[in-house]
Amino acid sequence: MTSWLADASVLLAREDVADDHHDDACRFLRGSEPVATLDLAYYEVTNVAVRAWHDPSAARRLRGAVRALQDDGGLVRGDEALAAAATELAEGHDLSAYDAAYVAAATAIGARLVSCDVRDLVSSGLAVLPGKAVA
Repeated sequence: MTSWLADASVLLAREDVADDHHDDACRFLRGSEPVATLDLAYYEVTNVAVRAWHDPSAARRLRGAVRALQDDGGLVRGDEALAAAATELAEGHDLSAYDAAYVAAATAIGARLVSCDVRDLVSSGLAVLPGKAVA
């Protein structure tokens, strides 16, 4: 059973040594408990690495990190049911459809969402920070 679902921000924090959550993200992702993610993470991490960081090597490493989660705890695939649940969450919590998709995916597999998105997810109780997940 997978207890955790990580969003793209956790993978990005692991890659970015300047991120405030870098050390906790590293410890969380190296932990012994299985961690899943959403298939959307492949695109989100690639987008940040290529568009914001201008670093194709980071994009490759990050996609490898998504693949490692896929092999560890699983990869939740987006489908109509997940999109419908994400739509309700987005409307009810004033979230982007992307953030809501991670919340819906975690709920669908009975896992807790781990995110570095304090403003939208952690502060509202929809996710925990990586440091809390390893505590």
